Amino acid sequence: MIRVLLVDDDALVRAGLRLMLGGAPDVEVVAEAADGAEVPALVSAHRPDLVLMDIRMPGVDGLTATRALRARPGAPEVLVLTTFHTDAHVLRALRAGAAGFLLKDTSPQDIVTAIRTVAGGDPVLSPAVTRRLIEQVTDGSGQDDRAAARARLALLGERELAVALAVGRGLSNAEIARELHLALPTVKTHVSRILTRLDLNNRVQIALLVHDASAPGDR
Repeated sequence: MIRVLLVDDDALVRAGLRLMLGGAPDVEVVAEAADGAEVPALVSAHRPDLVLMDIRMPGVDGLTATRALRARPGAPEVLVLTTFHTDAHVLRALRAGAAGFLLKDTSPQDIVTAIRTVAGGDPVLSPAVTRRLIEQVTDGSGQDDRAAARARLALLGERELAVALAVGRGLSNAEIARELHLALPTVKTHVSRILTRLDLNNRVQIALLVHDASAPGDR
């Protein structure tokens, strides 16, 4: 059972999500919050596997709440569900540690699928968000940002770097294992070590760091 915390300042939206998720046999809504400030206490009390997070909320917004939550040991995954999808919101959410970003016009079936995917450890982006993100990272980082990203990647060992670059290309663990001739558990171990060594939250952040480190001509 995937335990979910709903965070949205609109009570009608929360009611609709609870009703929709109630039809999924493997998903359980364990609590609701109307503001990001409520998230830490609710996570401690109910220990959800995933937080479905809005961005625009009074008090503590979803991006701030995501960053604070993902800094905690053993934090649940965060899936952002919002009507706002500007480049800045997408990148800020992913850099804050969100493992997925969906728009509220996403179909109920796709939202449930995304919850299952993110709870299983894989990132999810809606097609519209993916296009905007690709456009954003293709523009390239500034020279200083690129140098800083490359310095962080230099902390990795040779095999860890190869795995990180493969993650940056969007390969799954199974695809990385085949390409680098490694056992699947070994790839998972390398990914975990990369996250720890570089102080990152998830493989989306690994991919963003790889993109930051690469020159436009390398993409």
